[in-house]
Amino acid sequence: MKDDFFKYQAQTTPHPLALEIAHAKGSYIYDTEGNAHLDFVAGVSACCLGHCHPKIVQAIKSQTDKYMHVMVYGEYVQEPAVAYTKLLASHLPKNLETTYLVNSGTEAIEGALKLARRYTGRSELIAANNAYHGNTMGSLSVTGYEARKSAFRPLIPNVRFIQFNSLSDLEKITKKTAAVLLETIQGGAGFILPKNDYLKEVRQRCNEMGALLILDEIQPGFGRTGKLFAFEHFDITPDILVVGKGMASGLPVGAFIASHKMMATLQEHPKLGHITTFGGNPVIAAASLATLKEVTESQLITYTLEKEQLFRSLLVHPLIKEVRGKGLMLALLFEKIEIVNYLVLEAAKKRLILFWLLFEPKAVRISPPLTISEEEIKIGCLQIVDLLNAYQ
Repeated sequence: MKDDFFKYQAQTTPHPLALEIAHAKGSYIYDTEGNAHLDFVAGVSACCLGHCHPKIVQAIKSQTDKYMHVMVYGEYVQEPAVAYTKLLASHLPKNLETTYLVNSGTEAIEGALKLARRYTGRSELIAANNAYHGNTMGSLSVTGYEARKSAFRPLIPNVRFIQFNSLSDLEKITKKTAAVLLETIQGGAGFILPKNDYLKEVRQRCNEMGALLILDEIQPGFGRTGKLFAFEHFDITPDILVVGKGMASGLPVGAFIASHKMMATLQEHPKLGHITTFGGNPVIAAASLATLKEVTESQLITYTLEKEQLFRSLLVHPLIKEVRGKGLMLALLFEKIEIVNYLVLEAAKKRLILFWLLFEPKAVRISPPLTISEEEIKIGCLQIVDLLNAYQ
């Protein structure tokens, strides 16, 4: 199977990890030789309820027995999508009442950018240095890392960049700006949190200039930071919220959310302002609904903050210079790239799954399922400390 993987499936890097998967359950992924691998990555934050959570599996099976794809998005009334968007609105501020369901986080960013330009009548977009918002052309255009973009230029025009957490840079937001797009917590840059009321200052500047604030919560959303959405930590509300990853417990999904008035501008002039064939797919909507119910009706969000403190108490070592992030969106910072590569690759040999971050080569990602147990956390952290003790 591995030979066929390299021959027939397009690769994203010259050296993928190439673990051969048999099945997955809870906090573990099982290879084709029957070995259990403790998952501290959760599909890069996507499997928020772990692997094959029984409530999600049952929701998917129940829906497939009824119907799957029946019509392009927005034409037929399909109960899973209606129920999901209604429940989601009940957990969000009043101005975030209408959800457009799409297939991925990057498509949700594309829709949000189009909506901002359409609603404001402006074209300038402002994003942050070292931001990551996806890999389609619009999302790539607002990604603040030139090494990822240069091979694909020209990208969409009229995009400017500011430094995350720099208050002086907010002067770049003007009455020409359609929207400011920020990750609530910068992911690829190393899990950077906003400081000194930064998001409040951005919100105020956007209000003064008539610009929209778009927050990208594709990674921190759905309980990962100890709130349903990370912006709740910072006492602000965006005009457009973008979500994805953990939204459907491992199925491909995304959404952008705004007021009903704003979203209505995509209906006319032109009609079909944003269209998608498979967005709002009833099977994925059913999984999203089951996920949201489980996250909000259980104690998982509360436990997330307790588990964060457990990680921080156990991951103490002279080689670990800092533990960044919030909740179960954590990054271990080291002085040398070599330590990062050693830890990720040696942990894989010990059947502990860790991973890199996009733009911060001195960081190791820890983003396990929200359902991970305290005992599993202790097992994995002990392995990390033992490997760091063995590092030479």
